[in-house]
Amino acid sequence: MRRTLILIAAALLLGAADEPQLVPDVSQRDVEIQYSFTGADLLLFGAIVYPGGVRPEKPADVVVVLKGPDQSILMREKQKVAGIWVNADRARFQSAPSFYAMASSHPISRIVDERTAAIYELGVDKLQLSPSSLNESSELDRFQAGLVELRQRSGLFVERPGTVEITDGVLYRARLPLSARVIVGDYTAETFLVQDGRVVAAAVRDITVRKSGFEQFMAVAAERWSFLYGLTAIALAVGMGWAAGAIARRI
Repeated sequence: MRRTLILIAAALLLGAADEPQLVPDVSQRDVEIQYSFTGADLLLFGAIVYPGGVRPEKPADVVVVLKGPDQSILMREKQKVAGIWVNADRARFQSAPSFYAMASSHPISRIVDERTAAIYELGVDKLQLSPSSLNESSELDRFQAGLVELRQRSGLFVERPGTVEITDGVLYRARLPLSARVIVGDYTAETFLVQDGRVVAAAVRDITVRKSGFEQFMAVAAERWSFLYGLTAIALAVGMGWAAGAIARRI
């Protein structure tokens, strides 16, 4: 109820603007990863505020994008040589998002043209991955398609066209899954309002994904006390190996 009141108050304050405004929010801004974490289902919702409260005759479209921290990724292609699989060609991408999920009120191809989709990275095929290698264009396209396919299979790249619900042309909502394989860091939930093929408003909400409990303790220990952490890990491995050997001898 409190969040709803804040949303309405913000909408009233923005009602006098010359351009449409977005008042977005997200159901969970702090996601904690524990040993039992199996993913999360985030609700992205909000309101569209039109100048003077007058809605256009043609309904607007909404696109929401949930994006994780960028990573530098080295892709390797394996080839079979003399019956053995070996690394062959490779390509590095400097800014591949660790997670990307997108939902829209209609398919992107019906909302914006190719150029606009590329500018705002609306769709996994429009991501700007910043290749740093000297591969030919055809090779880079092949590696990028391979990266997208791998991350789609692992649930890290998700597209849900036509799933954003818009009520009375003003309120919108969409659900996006957060994979159990996501990394910790700062995420962004971006919302785009599209009218006649043009992005007329955009807004961003921040989401933090962090470890908690024992997982957080282990991560902090590995970062702050790396030497002691390494010694402890070795001692545990040796101890478990000795215990397994002792048990095997008694059986």
